[in-house]
Amino acid sequence: MQRQAQAKAAELGISFAEYVRRLVAQDIGEQTTKADISSLFDLIDEGAPTDIARDKDKMIGEALWDEYRRETGRKPRRQARAGTGRG
Repeated sequence: MQRQAQAKAAELGISFAEYVRRLVAQDIGEQTTKADISSLFDLIDEGAPTDIARDKDKMIGEALWDEYRRETGRKPRRQARAGTGRG
């Protein structure tokens, strides 16, 4: 039987060891595992959910303004109170 298997491996152009590996994999079946999608995207469950598609311009603007304030040493602007007639 081994000689037949060696002849078949030679016919396929592969080593006897590779032929045996393929037979074992075919018989047992290769183990497949499903990846958890959160590991692919490094998703976390912290903080309030955001809608980046809707809020990206505002988020980028706030981040840039904060960086500018840090670099220039400026303090945050005071927000106008409602009903003061300013605006």
